[in-house]
Amino acid sequence: MLGLVKKDLLMIKGNMRQVILFLVVFLILAFQENNIIVIVPVFVSMIVFITTFSYDEYNKWDAYAISLPVSRKNIVKAKYVASIILWAIALLVTVVITGIMGLFEQNLNYFEMFGMILGCVFSIVLLEAIMFPLIFKFGVEKGRIGLFVGVFAIAGLLGFIFTGIDLENATGFIEIFNKYYYILIPLAAVILLVISYFVSKKIYLKKEF
Repeated sequence: MLGLVKKDLLMIKGNMRQVILFLVVFLILAFQENNIIVIVPVFVSMIVFITTFSYDEYNKWDAYAISLPVSRKNIVKAKYVASIILWAIALLVTVVITGIMGLFEQNLNYFEMFGMILGCVFSIVLLEAIMFPLIFKFGVEKGRIGLFVGVFAIAGLLGFIFTGIDLENATGFIEIFNKYYYILIPLAAVILLVISYFVSKKIYLKKEF
């Protein structure tokens, strides 16, 4: 499985010039608008990683991969591991740049930044947790369409649910969330990834190439 993870990371490495150029532009913008710092690196990591699926599909990688002495389960698992490694690198970039900004701006609120980073990471995890099974099932292009449909459907469902919630009675939950968000958000992200992985694995085990 390690070789499969390296394969995806090496494909991403081939696009590093464009990524570095984008991050340089992002760094310049970050000093003008602090909030953008917590959004761009992780979001870019997701966009860049999705291209590995495109390369695999274009080169008919899956048909070749299943002929190798590696299980289909590990092929799916390698995608998730590689994406997590990329998130970690993106978060490290975010932390470093945040630290640099803190040296120049004394009023930088690190606790607020931390909360925004967690929210951004959860959003990306949610998108990838939905998108990966769709890509494994339908391919990259159809998977992207399915993602947009799914996101709008979820947004509509959440909007419908929240309109029926009495916020006064939900203050206890809100207080608990505000107190333990640094635990609840990562826990929810892990649960989403685990569910997504098992769905993707089930799809891939049954898929014919």
